[in-house]
Amino acid sequence: MTKLSARITGLSPSETLAMSQKSSELKARGVDVINLSVGEPDFFTPAHIKAAAQKAIDDNFSFYSPVAGYADLRDAIVAKLKRENGLDFDAAQIVVSNGAKQSVCNTLLCIVGAGDEVIVPAPYWVSYVEMVKLAEGTNVIVPAGIGQDFKITPAQLEAAITPRTKALILCSPSNPTGSVYSRDELKALAGVVARYPDVTVLSDEIYEHINYAGRHESIAQFAEIKDRTVVVNGVSKAYAMTGWRIGFIAAPQQIAKAVNTLQGQYTSGPCSVAQKAAVAAFSGDQRCVEEMRQTFLRRRDLGVRLLGEIPGLKVNVPQGAFYLFPEVDAFFGRRAGEHPVRDAGELAMYLLETAHVATVSGAAFGAPTCLRLSYATSDELLAEAIARIGTALAQLR
Repeated sequence: MTKLSARITGLSPSETLAMSQKSSELKARGVDVINLSVGEPDFFTPAHIKAAAQKAIDDNFSFYSPVAGYADLRDAIVAKLKRENGLDFDAAQIVVSNGAKQSVCNTLLCIVGAGDEVIVPAPYWVSYVEMVKLAEGTNVIVPAGIGQDFKITPAQLEAAITPRTKALILCSPSNPTGSVYSRDELKALAGVVARYPDVTVLSDEIYEHINYAGRHESIAQFAEIKDRTVVVNGVSKAYAMTGWRIGFIAAPQQIAKAVNTLQGQYTSGPCSVAQKAAVAAFSGDQRCVEEMRQTFLRRRDLGVRLLGEIPGLKVNVPQGAFYLFPEVDAFFGRRAGEHPVRDAGELAMYLLETAHVATVSGAAFGAPTCLRLSYATSDELLAEAIARIGTALAQLR
């Protein structure tokens, strides 16, 4: 039997994908499961974007693209960053990849080496810590609970920095919490980073347009750290294009060049047709983005209200993304018949098996007292799912 590498045996499987798979298996057996575990919009890709892809097929965009992406797409990204974020980049600083997920991993593989430390605020997206492991780095987890709206403070960041710190990963709006850092909060964090010239900020802004707090704020806006900030974004969330697999980095020239070299050796450029669709997404009519945001806002309000009516749950009001992240430890140590609930993982399995609602344990996100629920589903299904959750939780004694 082949012995697998330590690189792969040290990785944990994605808990979000695992719960989605379990949900699908139950559905295949005829069980009426409501899946709140998946982090993708439930909308179809807007028509003008699909039309651009169809035109690209007709125009025979079926050959390899440049590793960093087509020039017109990189130009469209540069224009978007200037128009929407007030950020000045040139096309040579943009690298387009197979989704923002690859963009994050590319960056970490290029800047982190053995023994380097990466500061990861918790709750965090499940893949960050695994990608740091792949890069042979060391995760330094900085916890931020519901009492501080799941956001770290400048004092916490300062305390976590050591001579071995190489990077800070920041995600705003956040997966899994939906928390959004304000401009003042980002400015304070940037002020800390500015004192440590060897620290790079990886700013994951994929949920930029699903924001209920007003204008999106990027930590890259602060001049003192602009040349040490990598912005990650893409089309998946804002334009309902998860399957198209287009993400990008906007980065200092040195990092963009390194990512281009890395990507050229293991995937090359992303799908040619999807890139042409992304040009239409960034450059075309943006009303579809606002329409989806308004829908998500309505669902957020519905979800927060309904979860808040369940005794024992502690719920904050997220300012972005499409997740609810209630604190559920009041139910630990209880049971319902043959179902003991000792932690969030067992609670998630209990809800799946009893209420037929798929959620994800907060342990996967570095927050073991919480559950993540996605409200990227219809109002009716969301209300039904939370009603089922309330009934199931009431049975725990």
